[in-house]
Amino acid sequence: MYDVIGLVIPFFGLIFVGFIAARITRRPLDDLGWMNTFILYVALPALFFQLLSNTPIEQLTAWGYIFGSVFSTFVIFSLMFVASAVLSRGDVAQSTMKGLAAAYGNIGYMGPGIALLALGEEAAVPVALIFCFENIMHFAIAPTMMALSGGKHASPAALALGVVKKIVLHPFIIATAIGVAAAALEFRPPMPVERLLDYLARAAAPCALFAMGVTLALRPLRGMPAEMAPIAMLKLVVHPALCYVVLSWIGDYPPSWVYAAVLLASLPTATNVFVIAQQYGVWVERASASVLVTTCLSVLTVTALLYLITSGLLPPDLFPGR
Repeated sequence: MYDVIGLVIPFFGLIFVGFIAARITRRPLDDLGWMNTFILYVALPALFFQLLSNTPIEQLTAWGYIFGSVFSTFVIFSLMFVASAVLSRGDVAQSTMKGLAAAYGNIGYMGPGIALLALGEEAAVPVALIFCFENIMHFAIAPTMMALSGGKHASPAALALGVVKKIVLHPFIIATAIGVAAAALEFRPPMPVERLLDYLARAAAPCALFAMGVTLALRPLRGMPAEMAPIAMLKLVVHPALCYVVLSWIGDYPPSWVYAAVLLASLPTATNVFVIAQQYGVWVERASASVLVTTCLSVLTVTALLYLITSGLLPPDLFPGR
């Protein structure tokens, strides 16, 4: 248990430091803009490039693994979406946001840091694969469902173009594509460039976690919406459990790959859910609440999951020898 605490304290500690710093300094959230730019456009892309460019190309085409992790996330989204649509009598926009809150984990800011810290460099490839393909799914779902809700009257061609642009032009996905190309060509950048990329990659997780703590501090929770309980249960418990079962059923993957997928599935609601809610003017305050509530609860759930993994109580394959 001491080893688990040693993993969790630096990770969640950075979020807490950001939270306290924001409470003490009382600077507006807009002041975080340049740090978010650095994280989004520089540090995390450098991290993903470094992870993928050093990977044998055959490891980057594990389609069964990609399908299993993305399918698990889609099932969670669908469960929350359908339940909300039934209860709200067909409110597609609000149900979409609830589905995203239950399924869209903080795999960008939190994922690489905790997976690499807990599982080592061998978790780099599965983290990058899951991040890339799950974000493609989320980038496609949000604008499509919002268009179906009637919030924005765009032609099918304009909608499709918007979805493609969100996917193709996202800095993480561009970095992933360049990293895969570098791996295929066995290209290594010159030593000074590689050293710069290393510095940037090492800054990604600390800066992202600090920024997340600041964001949580400056978006206070006003009341506890009733839907937070099922969202938190789906995101923090059901999602990782389903991912574990599906990947165990699909194939015989290395333990670090299975554990990386389960860890990423266990992460709290992504701050991007709040950004999407603001973009469409739907469910904004409750999206912020879902990020805050699931992040606070994840201190307990992620710690418990790490304990199960590090103590050997969670086997890497639920169906060995199948």
